[in-house]
Amino acid sequence: MSLWRRITDWWRGRRQPRHLEIGQRGEALARRHLEKQGLKFLLANYQARRGEIDLVMRCEDCLVFVEVKTRAAGGWTRPAAAVNRRKRQILSRTALHYVRSLRNPYVKIRFDIVEVLLNKDNTVEIRHLPNTFNLSPPYQFG
Repeated sequence: MSLWRRITDWWRGRRQPRHLEIGQRGEALARRHLEKQGLKFLLANYQARRGEIDLVMRCEDCLVFVEVKTRAAGGWTRPAAAVNRRKRQILSRTALHYVRSLRNPYVKIRFDIVEVLLNKDNTVEIRHLPNTFNLSPPYQFG
């Protein structure tokens, strides 16, 4: 959703759907958690033609692409399980698009997942899973 759309919705008193509010809350909590761990925030919600990356962070000389999964506590599966092969391909393609937009600097990249578990809007647990997967085929290097 564009910034202009958010402003006009706020001005008119419209609220976002509940699942989007929960997702944004999870992303904000994940960002704070990662910054406390020493990562530097670069960008949120980077969008390319066919994908989006929730957070782009920097850890020393490495670009970190973060997928945030926010769920209600007590579920049967881990939120990270939602990052399947198809989602990894989308994230890989979008990350490479971001690197190309920087004019292809030689930089290390990694993909992290942050699980945010909520219980009635109170944070129960934040799990940072660093270097969860590599670039997905066919986007791998050499």
